[in-house]
Amino acid sequence: MFDRAIHHIKDDIKTIYDKDPAARNIFEVIFCYPGLHALLAHRLAHKLYKMKIPFIPRYISFIMRILTGIDIHPGAKIGDRFFIDHGEGVVIGETAIIGDDVLIYQQVTLGGTGKDLGKRHPTIGNSVIIGAGAKILGNITIGNNSRIGAGSVVIDDVPEHATVVGIPGKIVIQKYVDENGTLMHNRIPDPVMCKINRMTYEIKELQEKAGIYHTEFKNCENENEN
Repeated sequence: MFDRAIHHIKDDIKTIYDKDPAARNIFEVIFCYPGLHALLAHRLAHKLYKMKIPFIPRYISFIMRILTGIDIHPGAKIGDRFFIDHGEGVVIGETAIIGDDVLIYQQVTLGGTGKDLGKRHPTIGNSVIIGAGAKILGNITIGNNSRIGAGSVVIDDVPEHATVVGIPGKIVIQKYVDENGTLMHNRIPDPVMCKINRMTYEIKELQEKAGIYHTEFKNCENENEN
């Protein structure tokens, strides 16, 4: 068990080096990354939680929330090479399940939708990236290799290799894989704007067919000149 714990710690440190270009040396990683601190404390709390030890696991998570701003319930199941970048405001609920090689940013919530009993938090697949401020709510599944855009609110299942944005979350890209597996936050399509542009184009076509588009356009020009 001790060897397994050491293996986890080494993997967690290496993951930060691999995924964060700001990580300069091992001292910065060990002392300056609250996501790492919260994760290491959670691994201990989760062990105690599974042993059905009362109070102590919850107290560990409470202390880490004060120290790091990251709230991970000790019941949450977290896979290997998990990285919380920045971390402030992250909340992970009791029945959440997170796969391997998952990256999440600050202000992410993996939460429930009420007072349901049993499995009430999300299941996150392997190699998922969740952008800053995203909220994933309820007993839903986010498929492997998916990307959740910053600020999105996801309340339905997401298939594998999908990119989701918006409130509520909409799939804008599916079967998406790039060579680095990164999420380009500034290049994600806006589904609302895409819909508006499509409707505008369709209205323009209908107006031209009806012979009223140019007349209305000229009237608008005249009003602006007056």
